[in-house]
Amino acid sequence: MTVASATRRRGLWLLWTAVLAASVAAVVVLNRRSAGLAAAASPEARYGFRLEERATQSGIDFVHEAPTFDARLAHIMPQIASTGAAVAVSDFDRDGWQDFYVTNSGEGSLNRLYRNRGDGTFTDVAGMVGLADVNRDGVSMGAVWGDYNNDGYEDLLLYKYGRPELFQNQAGRAFAPVGAAAGLPARVNANGAIWLDYDRDGWLDLFLAGYWPETIDLWRLETTKIMPESFEYAENGGRKYLLRNRGDGTFEDVTTAAGIASRRWTLAVGAADLSGSGYPDLFLANDYGVSELFANRDGTRFEEVGAAAGVGRTPKSGMNVSFGDVFNDGRLAIYKTNISEPGVLVQANDLWVPGVPGVREYENIASSVGVDLGGWSWGAQFGDLNNDGTQDLYLVNGYISAGERTSYWYDFSVIAVGHSAIIGDAANWPDMKGRSLSGYQRKRVWVNDGRGRFAEVSQVAGVTDTYDGRAVALADFSNRGVLDAVVANQRGPLLLYRNTVDPGRHWIQVELVGATQAPGVGATQALGVGATQASPVSNRSAIGARVELHWDGKVQVQEVHGGSGFSAQNQRRLHYGLGAASRVDRVVIRWPSGRVQTIDAPQVDMLHRITEPQ
Repeated sequence: MTVASATRRRGLWLLWTAVLAASVAAVVVLNRRSAGLAAAASPEARYGFRLEERATQSGIDFVHEAPTFDARLAHIMPQIASTGAAVAVSDFDRDGWQDFYVTNSGEGSLNRLYRNRGDGTFTDVAGMVGLADVNRDGVSMGAVWGDYNNDGYEDLLLYKYGRPELFQNQAGRAFAPVGAAAGLPARVNANGAIWLDYDRDGWLDLFLAGYWPETIDLWRLETTKIMPESFEYAENGGRKYLLRNRGDGTFEDVTTAAGIASRRWTLAVGAADLSGSGYPDLFLANDYGVSELFANRDGTRFEEVGAAAGVGRTPKSGMNVSFGDVFNDGRLAIYKTNISEPGVLVQANDLWVPGVPGVREYENIASSVGVDLGGWSWGAQFGDLNNDGTQDLYLVNGYISAGERTSYWYDFSVIAVGHSAIIGDAANWPDMKGRSLSGYQRKRVWVNDGRGRFAEVSQVAGVTDTYDGRAVALADFSNRGVLDAVVANQRGPLLLYRNTVDPGRHWIQVELVGATQAPGVGATQALGVGATQASPVSNRSAIGARVELHWDGKVQVQEVHGGSGFSAQNQRRLHYGLGAASRVDRVVIRWPSGRVQTIDAPQVDMLHRITEPQ
């Protein structure tokens, strides 16, 4: 071998070594980059949270059943029997863990009460406590919890197509039906109800919202002329009931005296102090028409101001109402859902934000912030899902999922433009013939960026189901400082989404107990006829309390509600994400009684149970 050839071979070897080293380095870089991209693509890395459906693993095996009404409605039965899947959260036995009640709607079907065992699993105890076999005199449409007798245990109001029922909680061990003795109406055909203390006397009152007229027996029709008279301005729906709690275990109907005369087709009702008066107002999300906003005039009467306020001018298909401080500016916005079907009907959802302070006028900003298009939208809830300090929005949708390649939309649109005499008679509605109507829809999870925009992240975050959603409720089922979600689907399985949140983000929760009168004693009896109330009182559930959290130069307001969204109720405790902030400046509580309490520098990453000072 010559010196030249050896030198050449050595050069080739060095070149090959260099190429090999460069290739290895490139692979290492690519692998690291791929790993980095994978990490960046994870839900926790991108948005700070991830949802995983865990119903079966948690011991939940519930599938909703729909009712079957009069045979003359068989051709459109999926539409007539399209509601009833509902969920309401409460710690019914006061063991510190959030439980939930689920409604079924088949005749003779059983409802469920899932007791939280504290280990990530649930046990159905509805049969043991008397809340299971309740679909005999009518069928369940939903339920809301509230301590109507101020004894410290949450009672249950079950609303139906048929006779509503009130179940008194007996120390978390059993429930006794007391509706008839309490003076509830015999038939309501309700799709919504809510607890509120409208007159601030310390006793929870009840608002029931009829959908179908109360004179209709859906199983034994006298006529098929039962449908809405219009798709835009129908006023031939069910009546409303404002039932005042006397404080002695009974209620009186004060609807007319309070100025409420609505006959619209109400699907959801919400109560919140929208004017800063200290009294809860009522918002009605109405199908086939405009929304209604009833302003509370000092607890004595209500005045309908929807059109003047801007929220009741455009007729749509209102199905949900929920409240949230979306900009962290101490103002509650109103979110109402409607219908969106590309190429057919785009009503779009509404996010009503109050304008000038002190003036009851709202601006709809849903399209500008990105929460307007949600399909055939039903229940929606505000909640800080990723603990970044802003309220996000979880929405469920889908109407009737049947034939995947068929659609009832054309026939539906034909009947919609008909004369009122045609629309109003169910016999004139085209046969559905097993077709879909806005079915198999993807849900929406919108993450609030804190700057006035929402990003839709459902598929990335883990919410991939396409069932016909009706209700969603948010609660911290594991006491970890994160909000999980439970979803009720029409003719579908109950879903439980467990939440995993970036552990570097802080949080704080507040659970309130109102200072009440003695249970079973009416206001007049407690004070004596002609006596003057020495100090104001609140209802034990603290429904109507308003809580402001101040931290890091921001403020977020939340209220304790007696029901929220369509056919749903979130946990009673209030949850606030804090992001990277490890300190809270103060919590300001305005109790239902009107008392204002300030707590300075409460500890973060914990639940604070606060009883109203006497």
